[in-house]
Parts: sequence; C-alpha cells; structure tokens
Amino acid sequence: MRKLLLLLTGFLCIQAVSAIAPTIDYRVIPLPNECTLQPNRSFLLDEHVGIQYSGCRSKLKANALFLKTYLKDLIGLELPILKGRPKGKAIVLALGLKAANPEAYRLSVDSDKIVIQGVTAAGVFYGIQTLRKSIPPESTSPLVMPGVIINDAPRFAYRGMHLDVARHFFTVDEVKRYLDILVMHNINTFHWHLSDDQGWRIEIKKYPKLTQIGSMRPQTVIGHNTGVYDGIPHGGFYTQRQILEIVSYAKERYINVIPEIDLPGHMLGALSAYPELGCTGGPYALWCQWGVSDNVLCAGNDQTLVFIREVLTEITRLFPSKYIHVGGDECSKVNWQKCPKCQAKIKALGLVSDDKHTAESRLQGYIMMYAERVLNEKGREMIGWDEILEGGLGPNSIIMSWRGMDGGILAARMKHRVIMTPNTQLYFDHYQMMPIESEPLAIGGYCPLSQAYGLEPVPSVLSPEEQKNVIGVQATMWTEYIARFAHVEYMLLPRLAALSEVQWTQPAKKEYSDFQTRLPRMLCLYQHHGYSFCKSWQ
Repeated sequence: MRKLLLLLTGFLCIQAVSAIAPTIDYRVIPLPNECTLQPNRSFLLDEHVGIQYSGCRSKLKANALFLKTYLKDLIGLELPILKGRPKGKAIVLALGLKAANPEAYRLSVDSDKIVIQGVTAAGVFYGIQTLRKSIPPESTSPLVMPGVIINDAPRFAYRGMHLDVARHFFTVDEVKRYLDILVMHNINTFHWHLSDDQGWRIEIKKYPKLTQIGSMRPQTVIGHNTGVYDGIPHGGFYTQRQILEIVSYAKERYINVIPEIDLPGHMLGALSAYPELGCTGGPYALWCQWGVSDNVLCAGNDQTLVFIREVLTEITRLFPSKYIHVGGDECSKVNWQKCPKCQAKIKALGLVSDDKHTAESRLQGYIMMYAERVLNEKGREMIGWDEILEGGLGPNSIIMSWRGMDGGILAARMKHRVIMTPNTQLYFDHYQMMPIESEPLAIGGYCPLSQAYGLEPVPSVLSPEEQKNVIGVQATMWTEYIARFAHVEYMLLPRLAALSEVQWTQPAKKEYSDFQTRLPRMLCLYQHHGYSFCKSWQ
C-alpha cells in the first residue's frame, strides 16, 4: 500500500506540477548531512530581495548569475545582483567557511537574509543547488522560506557520470544538456568516452584521418545481434574548438571533464584510418555491430607508441583534467599471439607467462605503463578499467572497477586509488523496470532504482586504511542501444538521483524508504525542465 501511495504521488506530480503547494523542503536529493530548522526565523522571498556577493571574486559573481537564473526559471522572480553590503533583504554568497572538505557549505536562512557560505566557490555552488531544489517548480512569489541551518559536504571527492559518444554521437548542445543534469545532482566529474570500434569522435590534428575516416560508420546493426542492418550512415565528431567549449561550459559548473581514449583494444576507429597500426596491416573498417573485436593496436610496432604519445599529447592540451582515462579493457590478445612483431617484443622485454598472467597480458601492461609514463611526464595521472591490473601497472594508476567490486578491492589492497563503478548496480544502460518488454531497448541486465541506491561502494572487507583508497563512485552510460538523447535521459533518470545520494550522503543518513518520499519533488524538477525519465520507478 505504501509503495502504491508513493507511485501515486509521483504520478500526480508529473501530471500537475502547478497543483503542488509552494512548500519549501530542504530535504532534497542528495540529502544534506545536517539540517536543523530554526523556528520563527522565516525569510520572505519576493521582489525586494537582492543577490549579494562580496569582493571582486569572479566565481561568486558567476554563482550569483546561476542563482538569479534558477530563481527566474523556477518562480519567475528576477532578482538584482548586488556587489558589496546589501541595503535590505538579501541572499548572500560568501567564502570563508572553516571546514576540512573543500566542497563544504553552510546554508542559513534567517528573517533578514539567506547566507550560502562555502570553503570554496564550488561549495557555494552546491549550497545554491540545495536552495534551488528546495523550491517547488512553478511556484509563485512571495515564498516563505523557513528558517534553517544546513551544514553539508560530500562523502566522496570524485563523483562521476560517464557518457559513451562513440557508439552513438550526441551534439554539443546535447552534451551541455547532459552536464546540466549532472549539476542538478551535485556530480563533479564527467567521464567522456570518445573513441571505440564504432567511431572516433575527437579531432586530433596530428592524425586527421581519425575523423575523416574513423568518425563515420556506414550502418548500424538493428536490435540484439540480429545480423540485420539499418543501412543508414552514422557519425560525427567534435572539433577541438567544440571540445574547449564543452570543457569551459563544464568548468563554469564545477565539473571536471575526464576524456577517455580507449587503448590498446576498442581501436577500430583508429585502425580503419591508420591500418599500419594494426598487427595485420588491414584493411580494417569501423564495426557496425557491438561486442569486442580481435583487431587491436599492434603492441610490437614502435609506430604504435608514437601514435599513443602524440594523441595523448593533444588530449592533454585540450583537457586540463589531472586525470586522463586510457581504457585498457577487453583487449583481445588473439592477434598478438600470432603477430611476429608482438612476439618479438615479448621476447625482447623478457615477458613470460605464469599461473596468473599470460605473456600477452604482460605485453598489455607494457603498453599501459608507456601511456602512463607519457601522461606523468605532462603532470597527469592515468585512470584505467580494472583489466589493467592483469598485466602490471605503475604505482600511481587509478583503477575504475567495473566487473563488480573485486577488482577495486584488489586494487585498494595494492594501494591503488579506486573508483567504484560496478556493472551490477551502476550500469545505467541496463533495464530499470520489469517487464523489460515494455521498456525502451537496452543492452540487457536489470538495475532498478533500489538496486542502484543500495550500493555501498566502500567494501567492509577492506581495512580502514585500505578503505581510504576508494576515492569515488561513478555510473556509466554505454550507448550501443541508445541512439537518441531522450533515450539517454530516460535511462539516466531517476537512477542518477540514487547515484547522487550514494556519492554525496553519509551512509548513516541513507534510507531507501526516505529517499522514495523525497523523490517526487525531484521528478517535478525533471518535468519542469522537460527531461525524459522513467515514471514507474521502484
């Protein structure tokens, strides 16, 4: 009965957002860690209020503009931005909060002012998000904002969400819309999967054929490996100017963009353009199907190392991120076993098989460590999928554990930093409702909202010291079966709300039944912004 009532609440919200009474609720998603109401200290939000920030700090000015935009969008109230001391009622943005966490903020509401104070401008921004989400969309002013003191900070410094644009390409405006959705969920890292067997999506000036040839596949398989193709060319890529535009857009919203160039496997996008980089010399073609190709970069070819160095060099010029993702997953060794150059390299390096790893796995380790060395020389750090544990890697590598949590546990015990993104709970290309026949096409699997919410990313089997190596949590959005951006949104929402609470809220504060009572307000916000989302959540 309780579940039925929750579903009914969500339905009514979706059907008639304007019918919701303008009740302010600071228990937003993700749930703040400390929220104390202050009786008899309500603040009247109306046209007489200004938004004030102190000093000439451009970040706070940008935050003030975001807040102004949010309030105008939500309640039609356009407030002036003031610099210096306010003469009347104001929403004050300030720095100077004393807290260990750089993203911490304090939101206080009193009768004469609202103050959002952060350790950094990013913290202020997250306080603004809490204020924004506390107000029902399409309310009308004046609004009575109950007195409150909120002290809040995220559990994890790395809070990520991934988007695969290699299987299906999305426009610059769609990527920006994706970033706007991440903002609403306090996510600070965008993992951008830019290359794969089905397409190369980023301009590399040293290798122009990557986009001239590698960005357009002639057709795409229909459904689940049916052998039937649509006959429609699919492609697209981002120019370097567009990349810089998106990176800047993200930075303004305190989101770090981590690019991924997946190597040495998943490389038909490159091999179709530069066949000399493969073991057989080609000819190669972009895959029009899904899965894992045996055609990978030739690890015994010195020109492969030149390619890796020059591509990563251009990547580091475009992306200021400290972290660069180089994949390392699902690299077939079939051609390496037959390739004279690869076998000669194995012999020259003295690589041998043992009961844990083949010589070819160690050859992949050689390639990954080379990529890491290139990045380290440029002051960057390498992230790779958990397969990079199989062939040896440098001590500073960061492991993204996708095949469950075991790889992350092993990496944490080896003193590597770990980002948990287990496919069982955080692969948002999986179905989210039963029966799956009534759902949009997905790759398979089943990950309902409750399953995503239930993830505890820090395994109890790790010692307290080892647990510190788990630096963050991320979900993934692979797009083999997701060709339209509205479909991306549908698969993302509302599971992203569950992820945000896994990433932000302390475990002792998390409770799924409570989350369900707060979710309808978030659905109203999705509805207000025109996002596609799963309405029959569970």
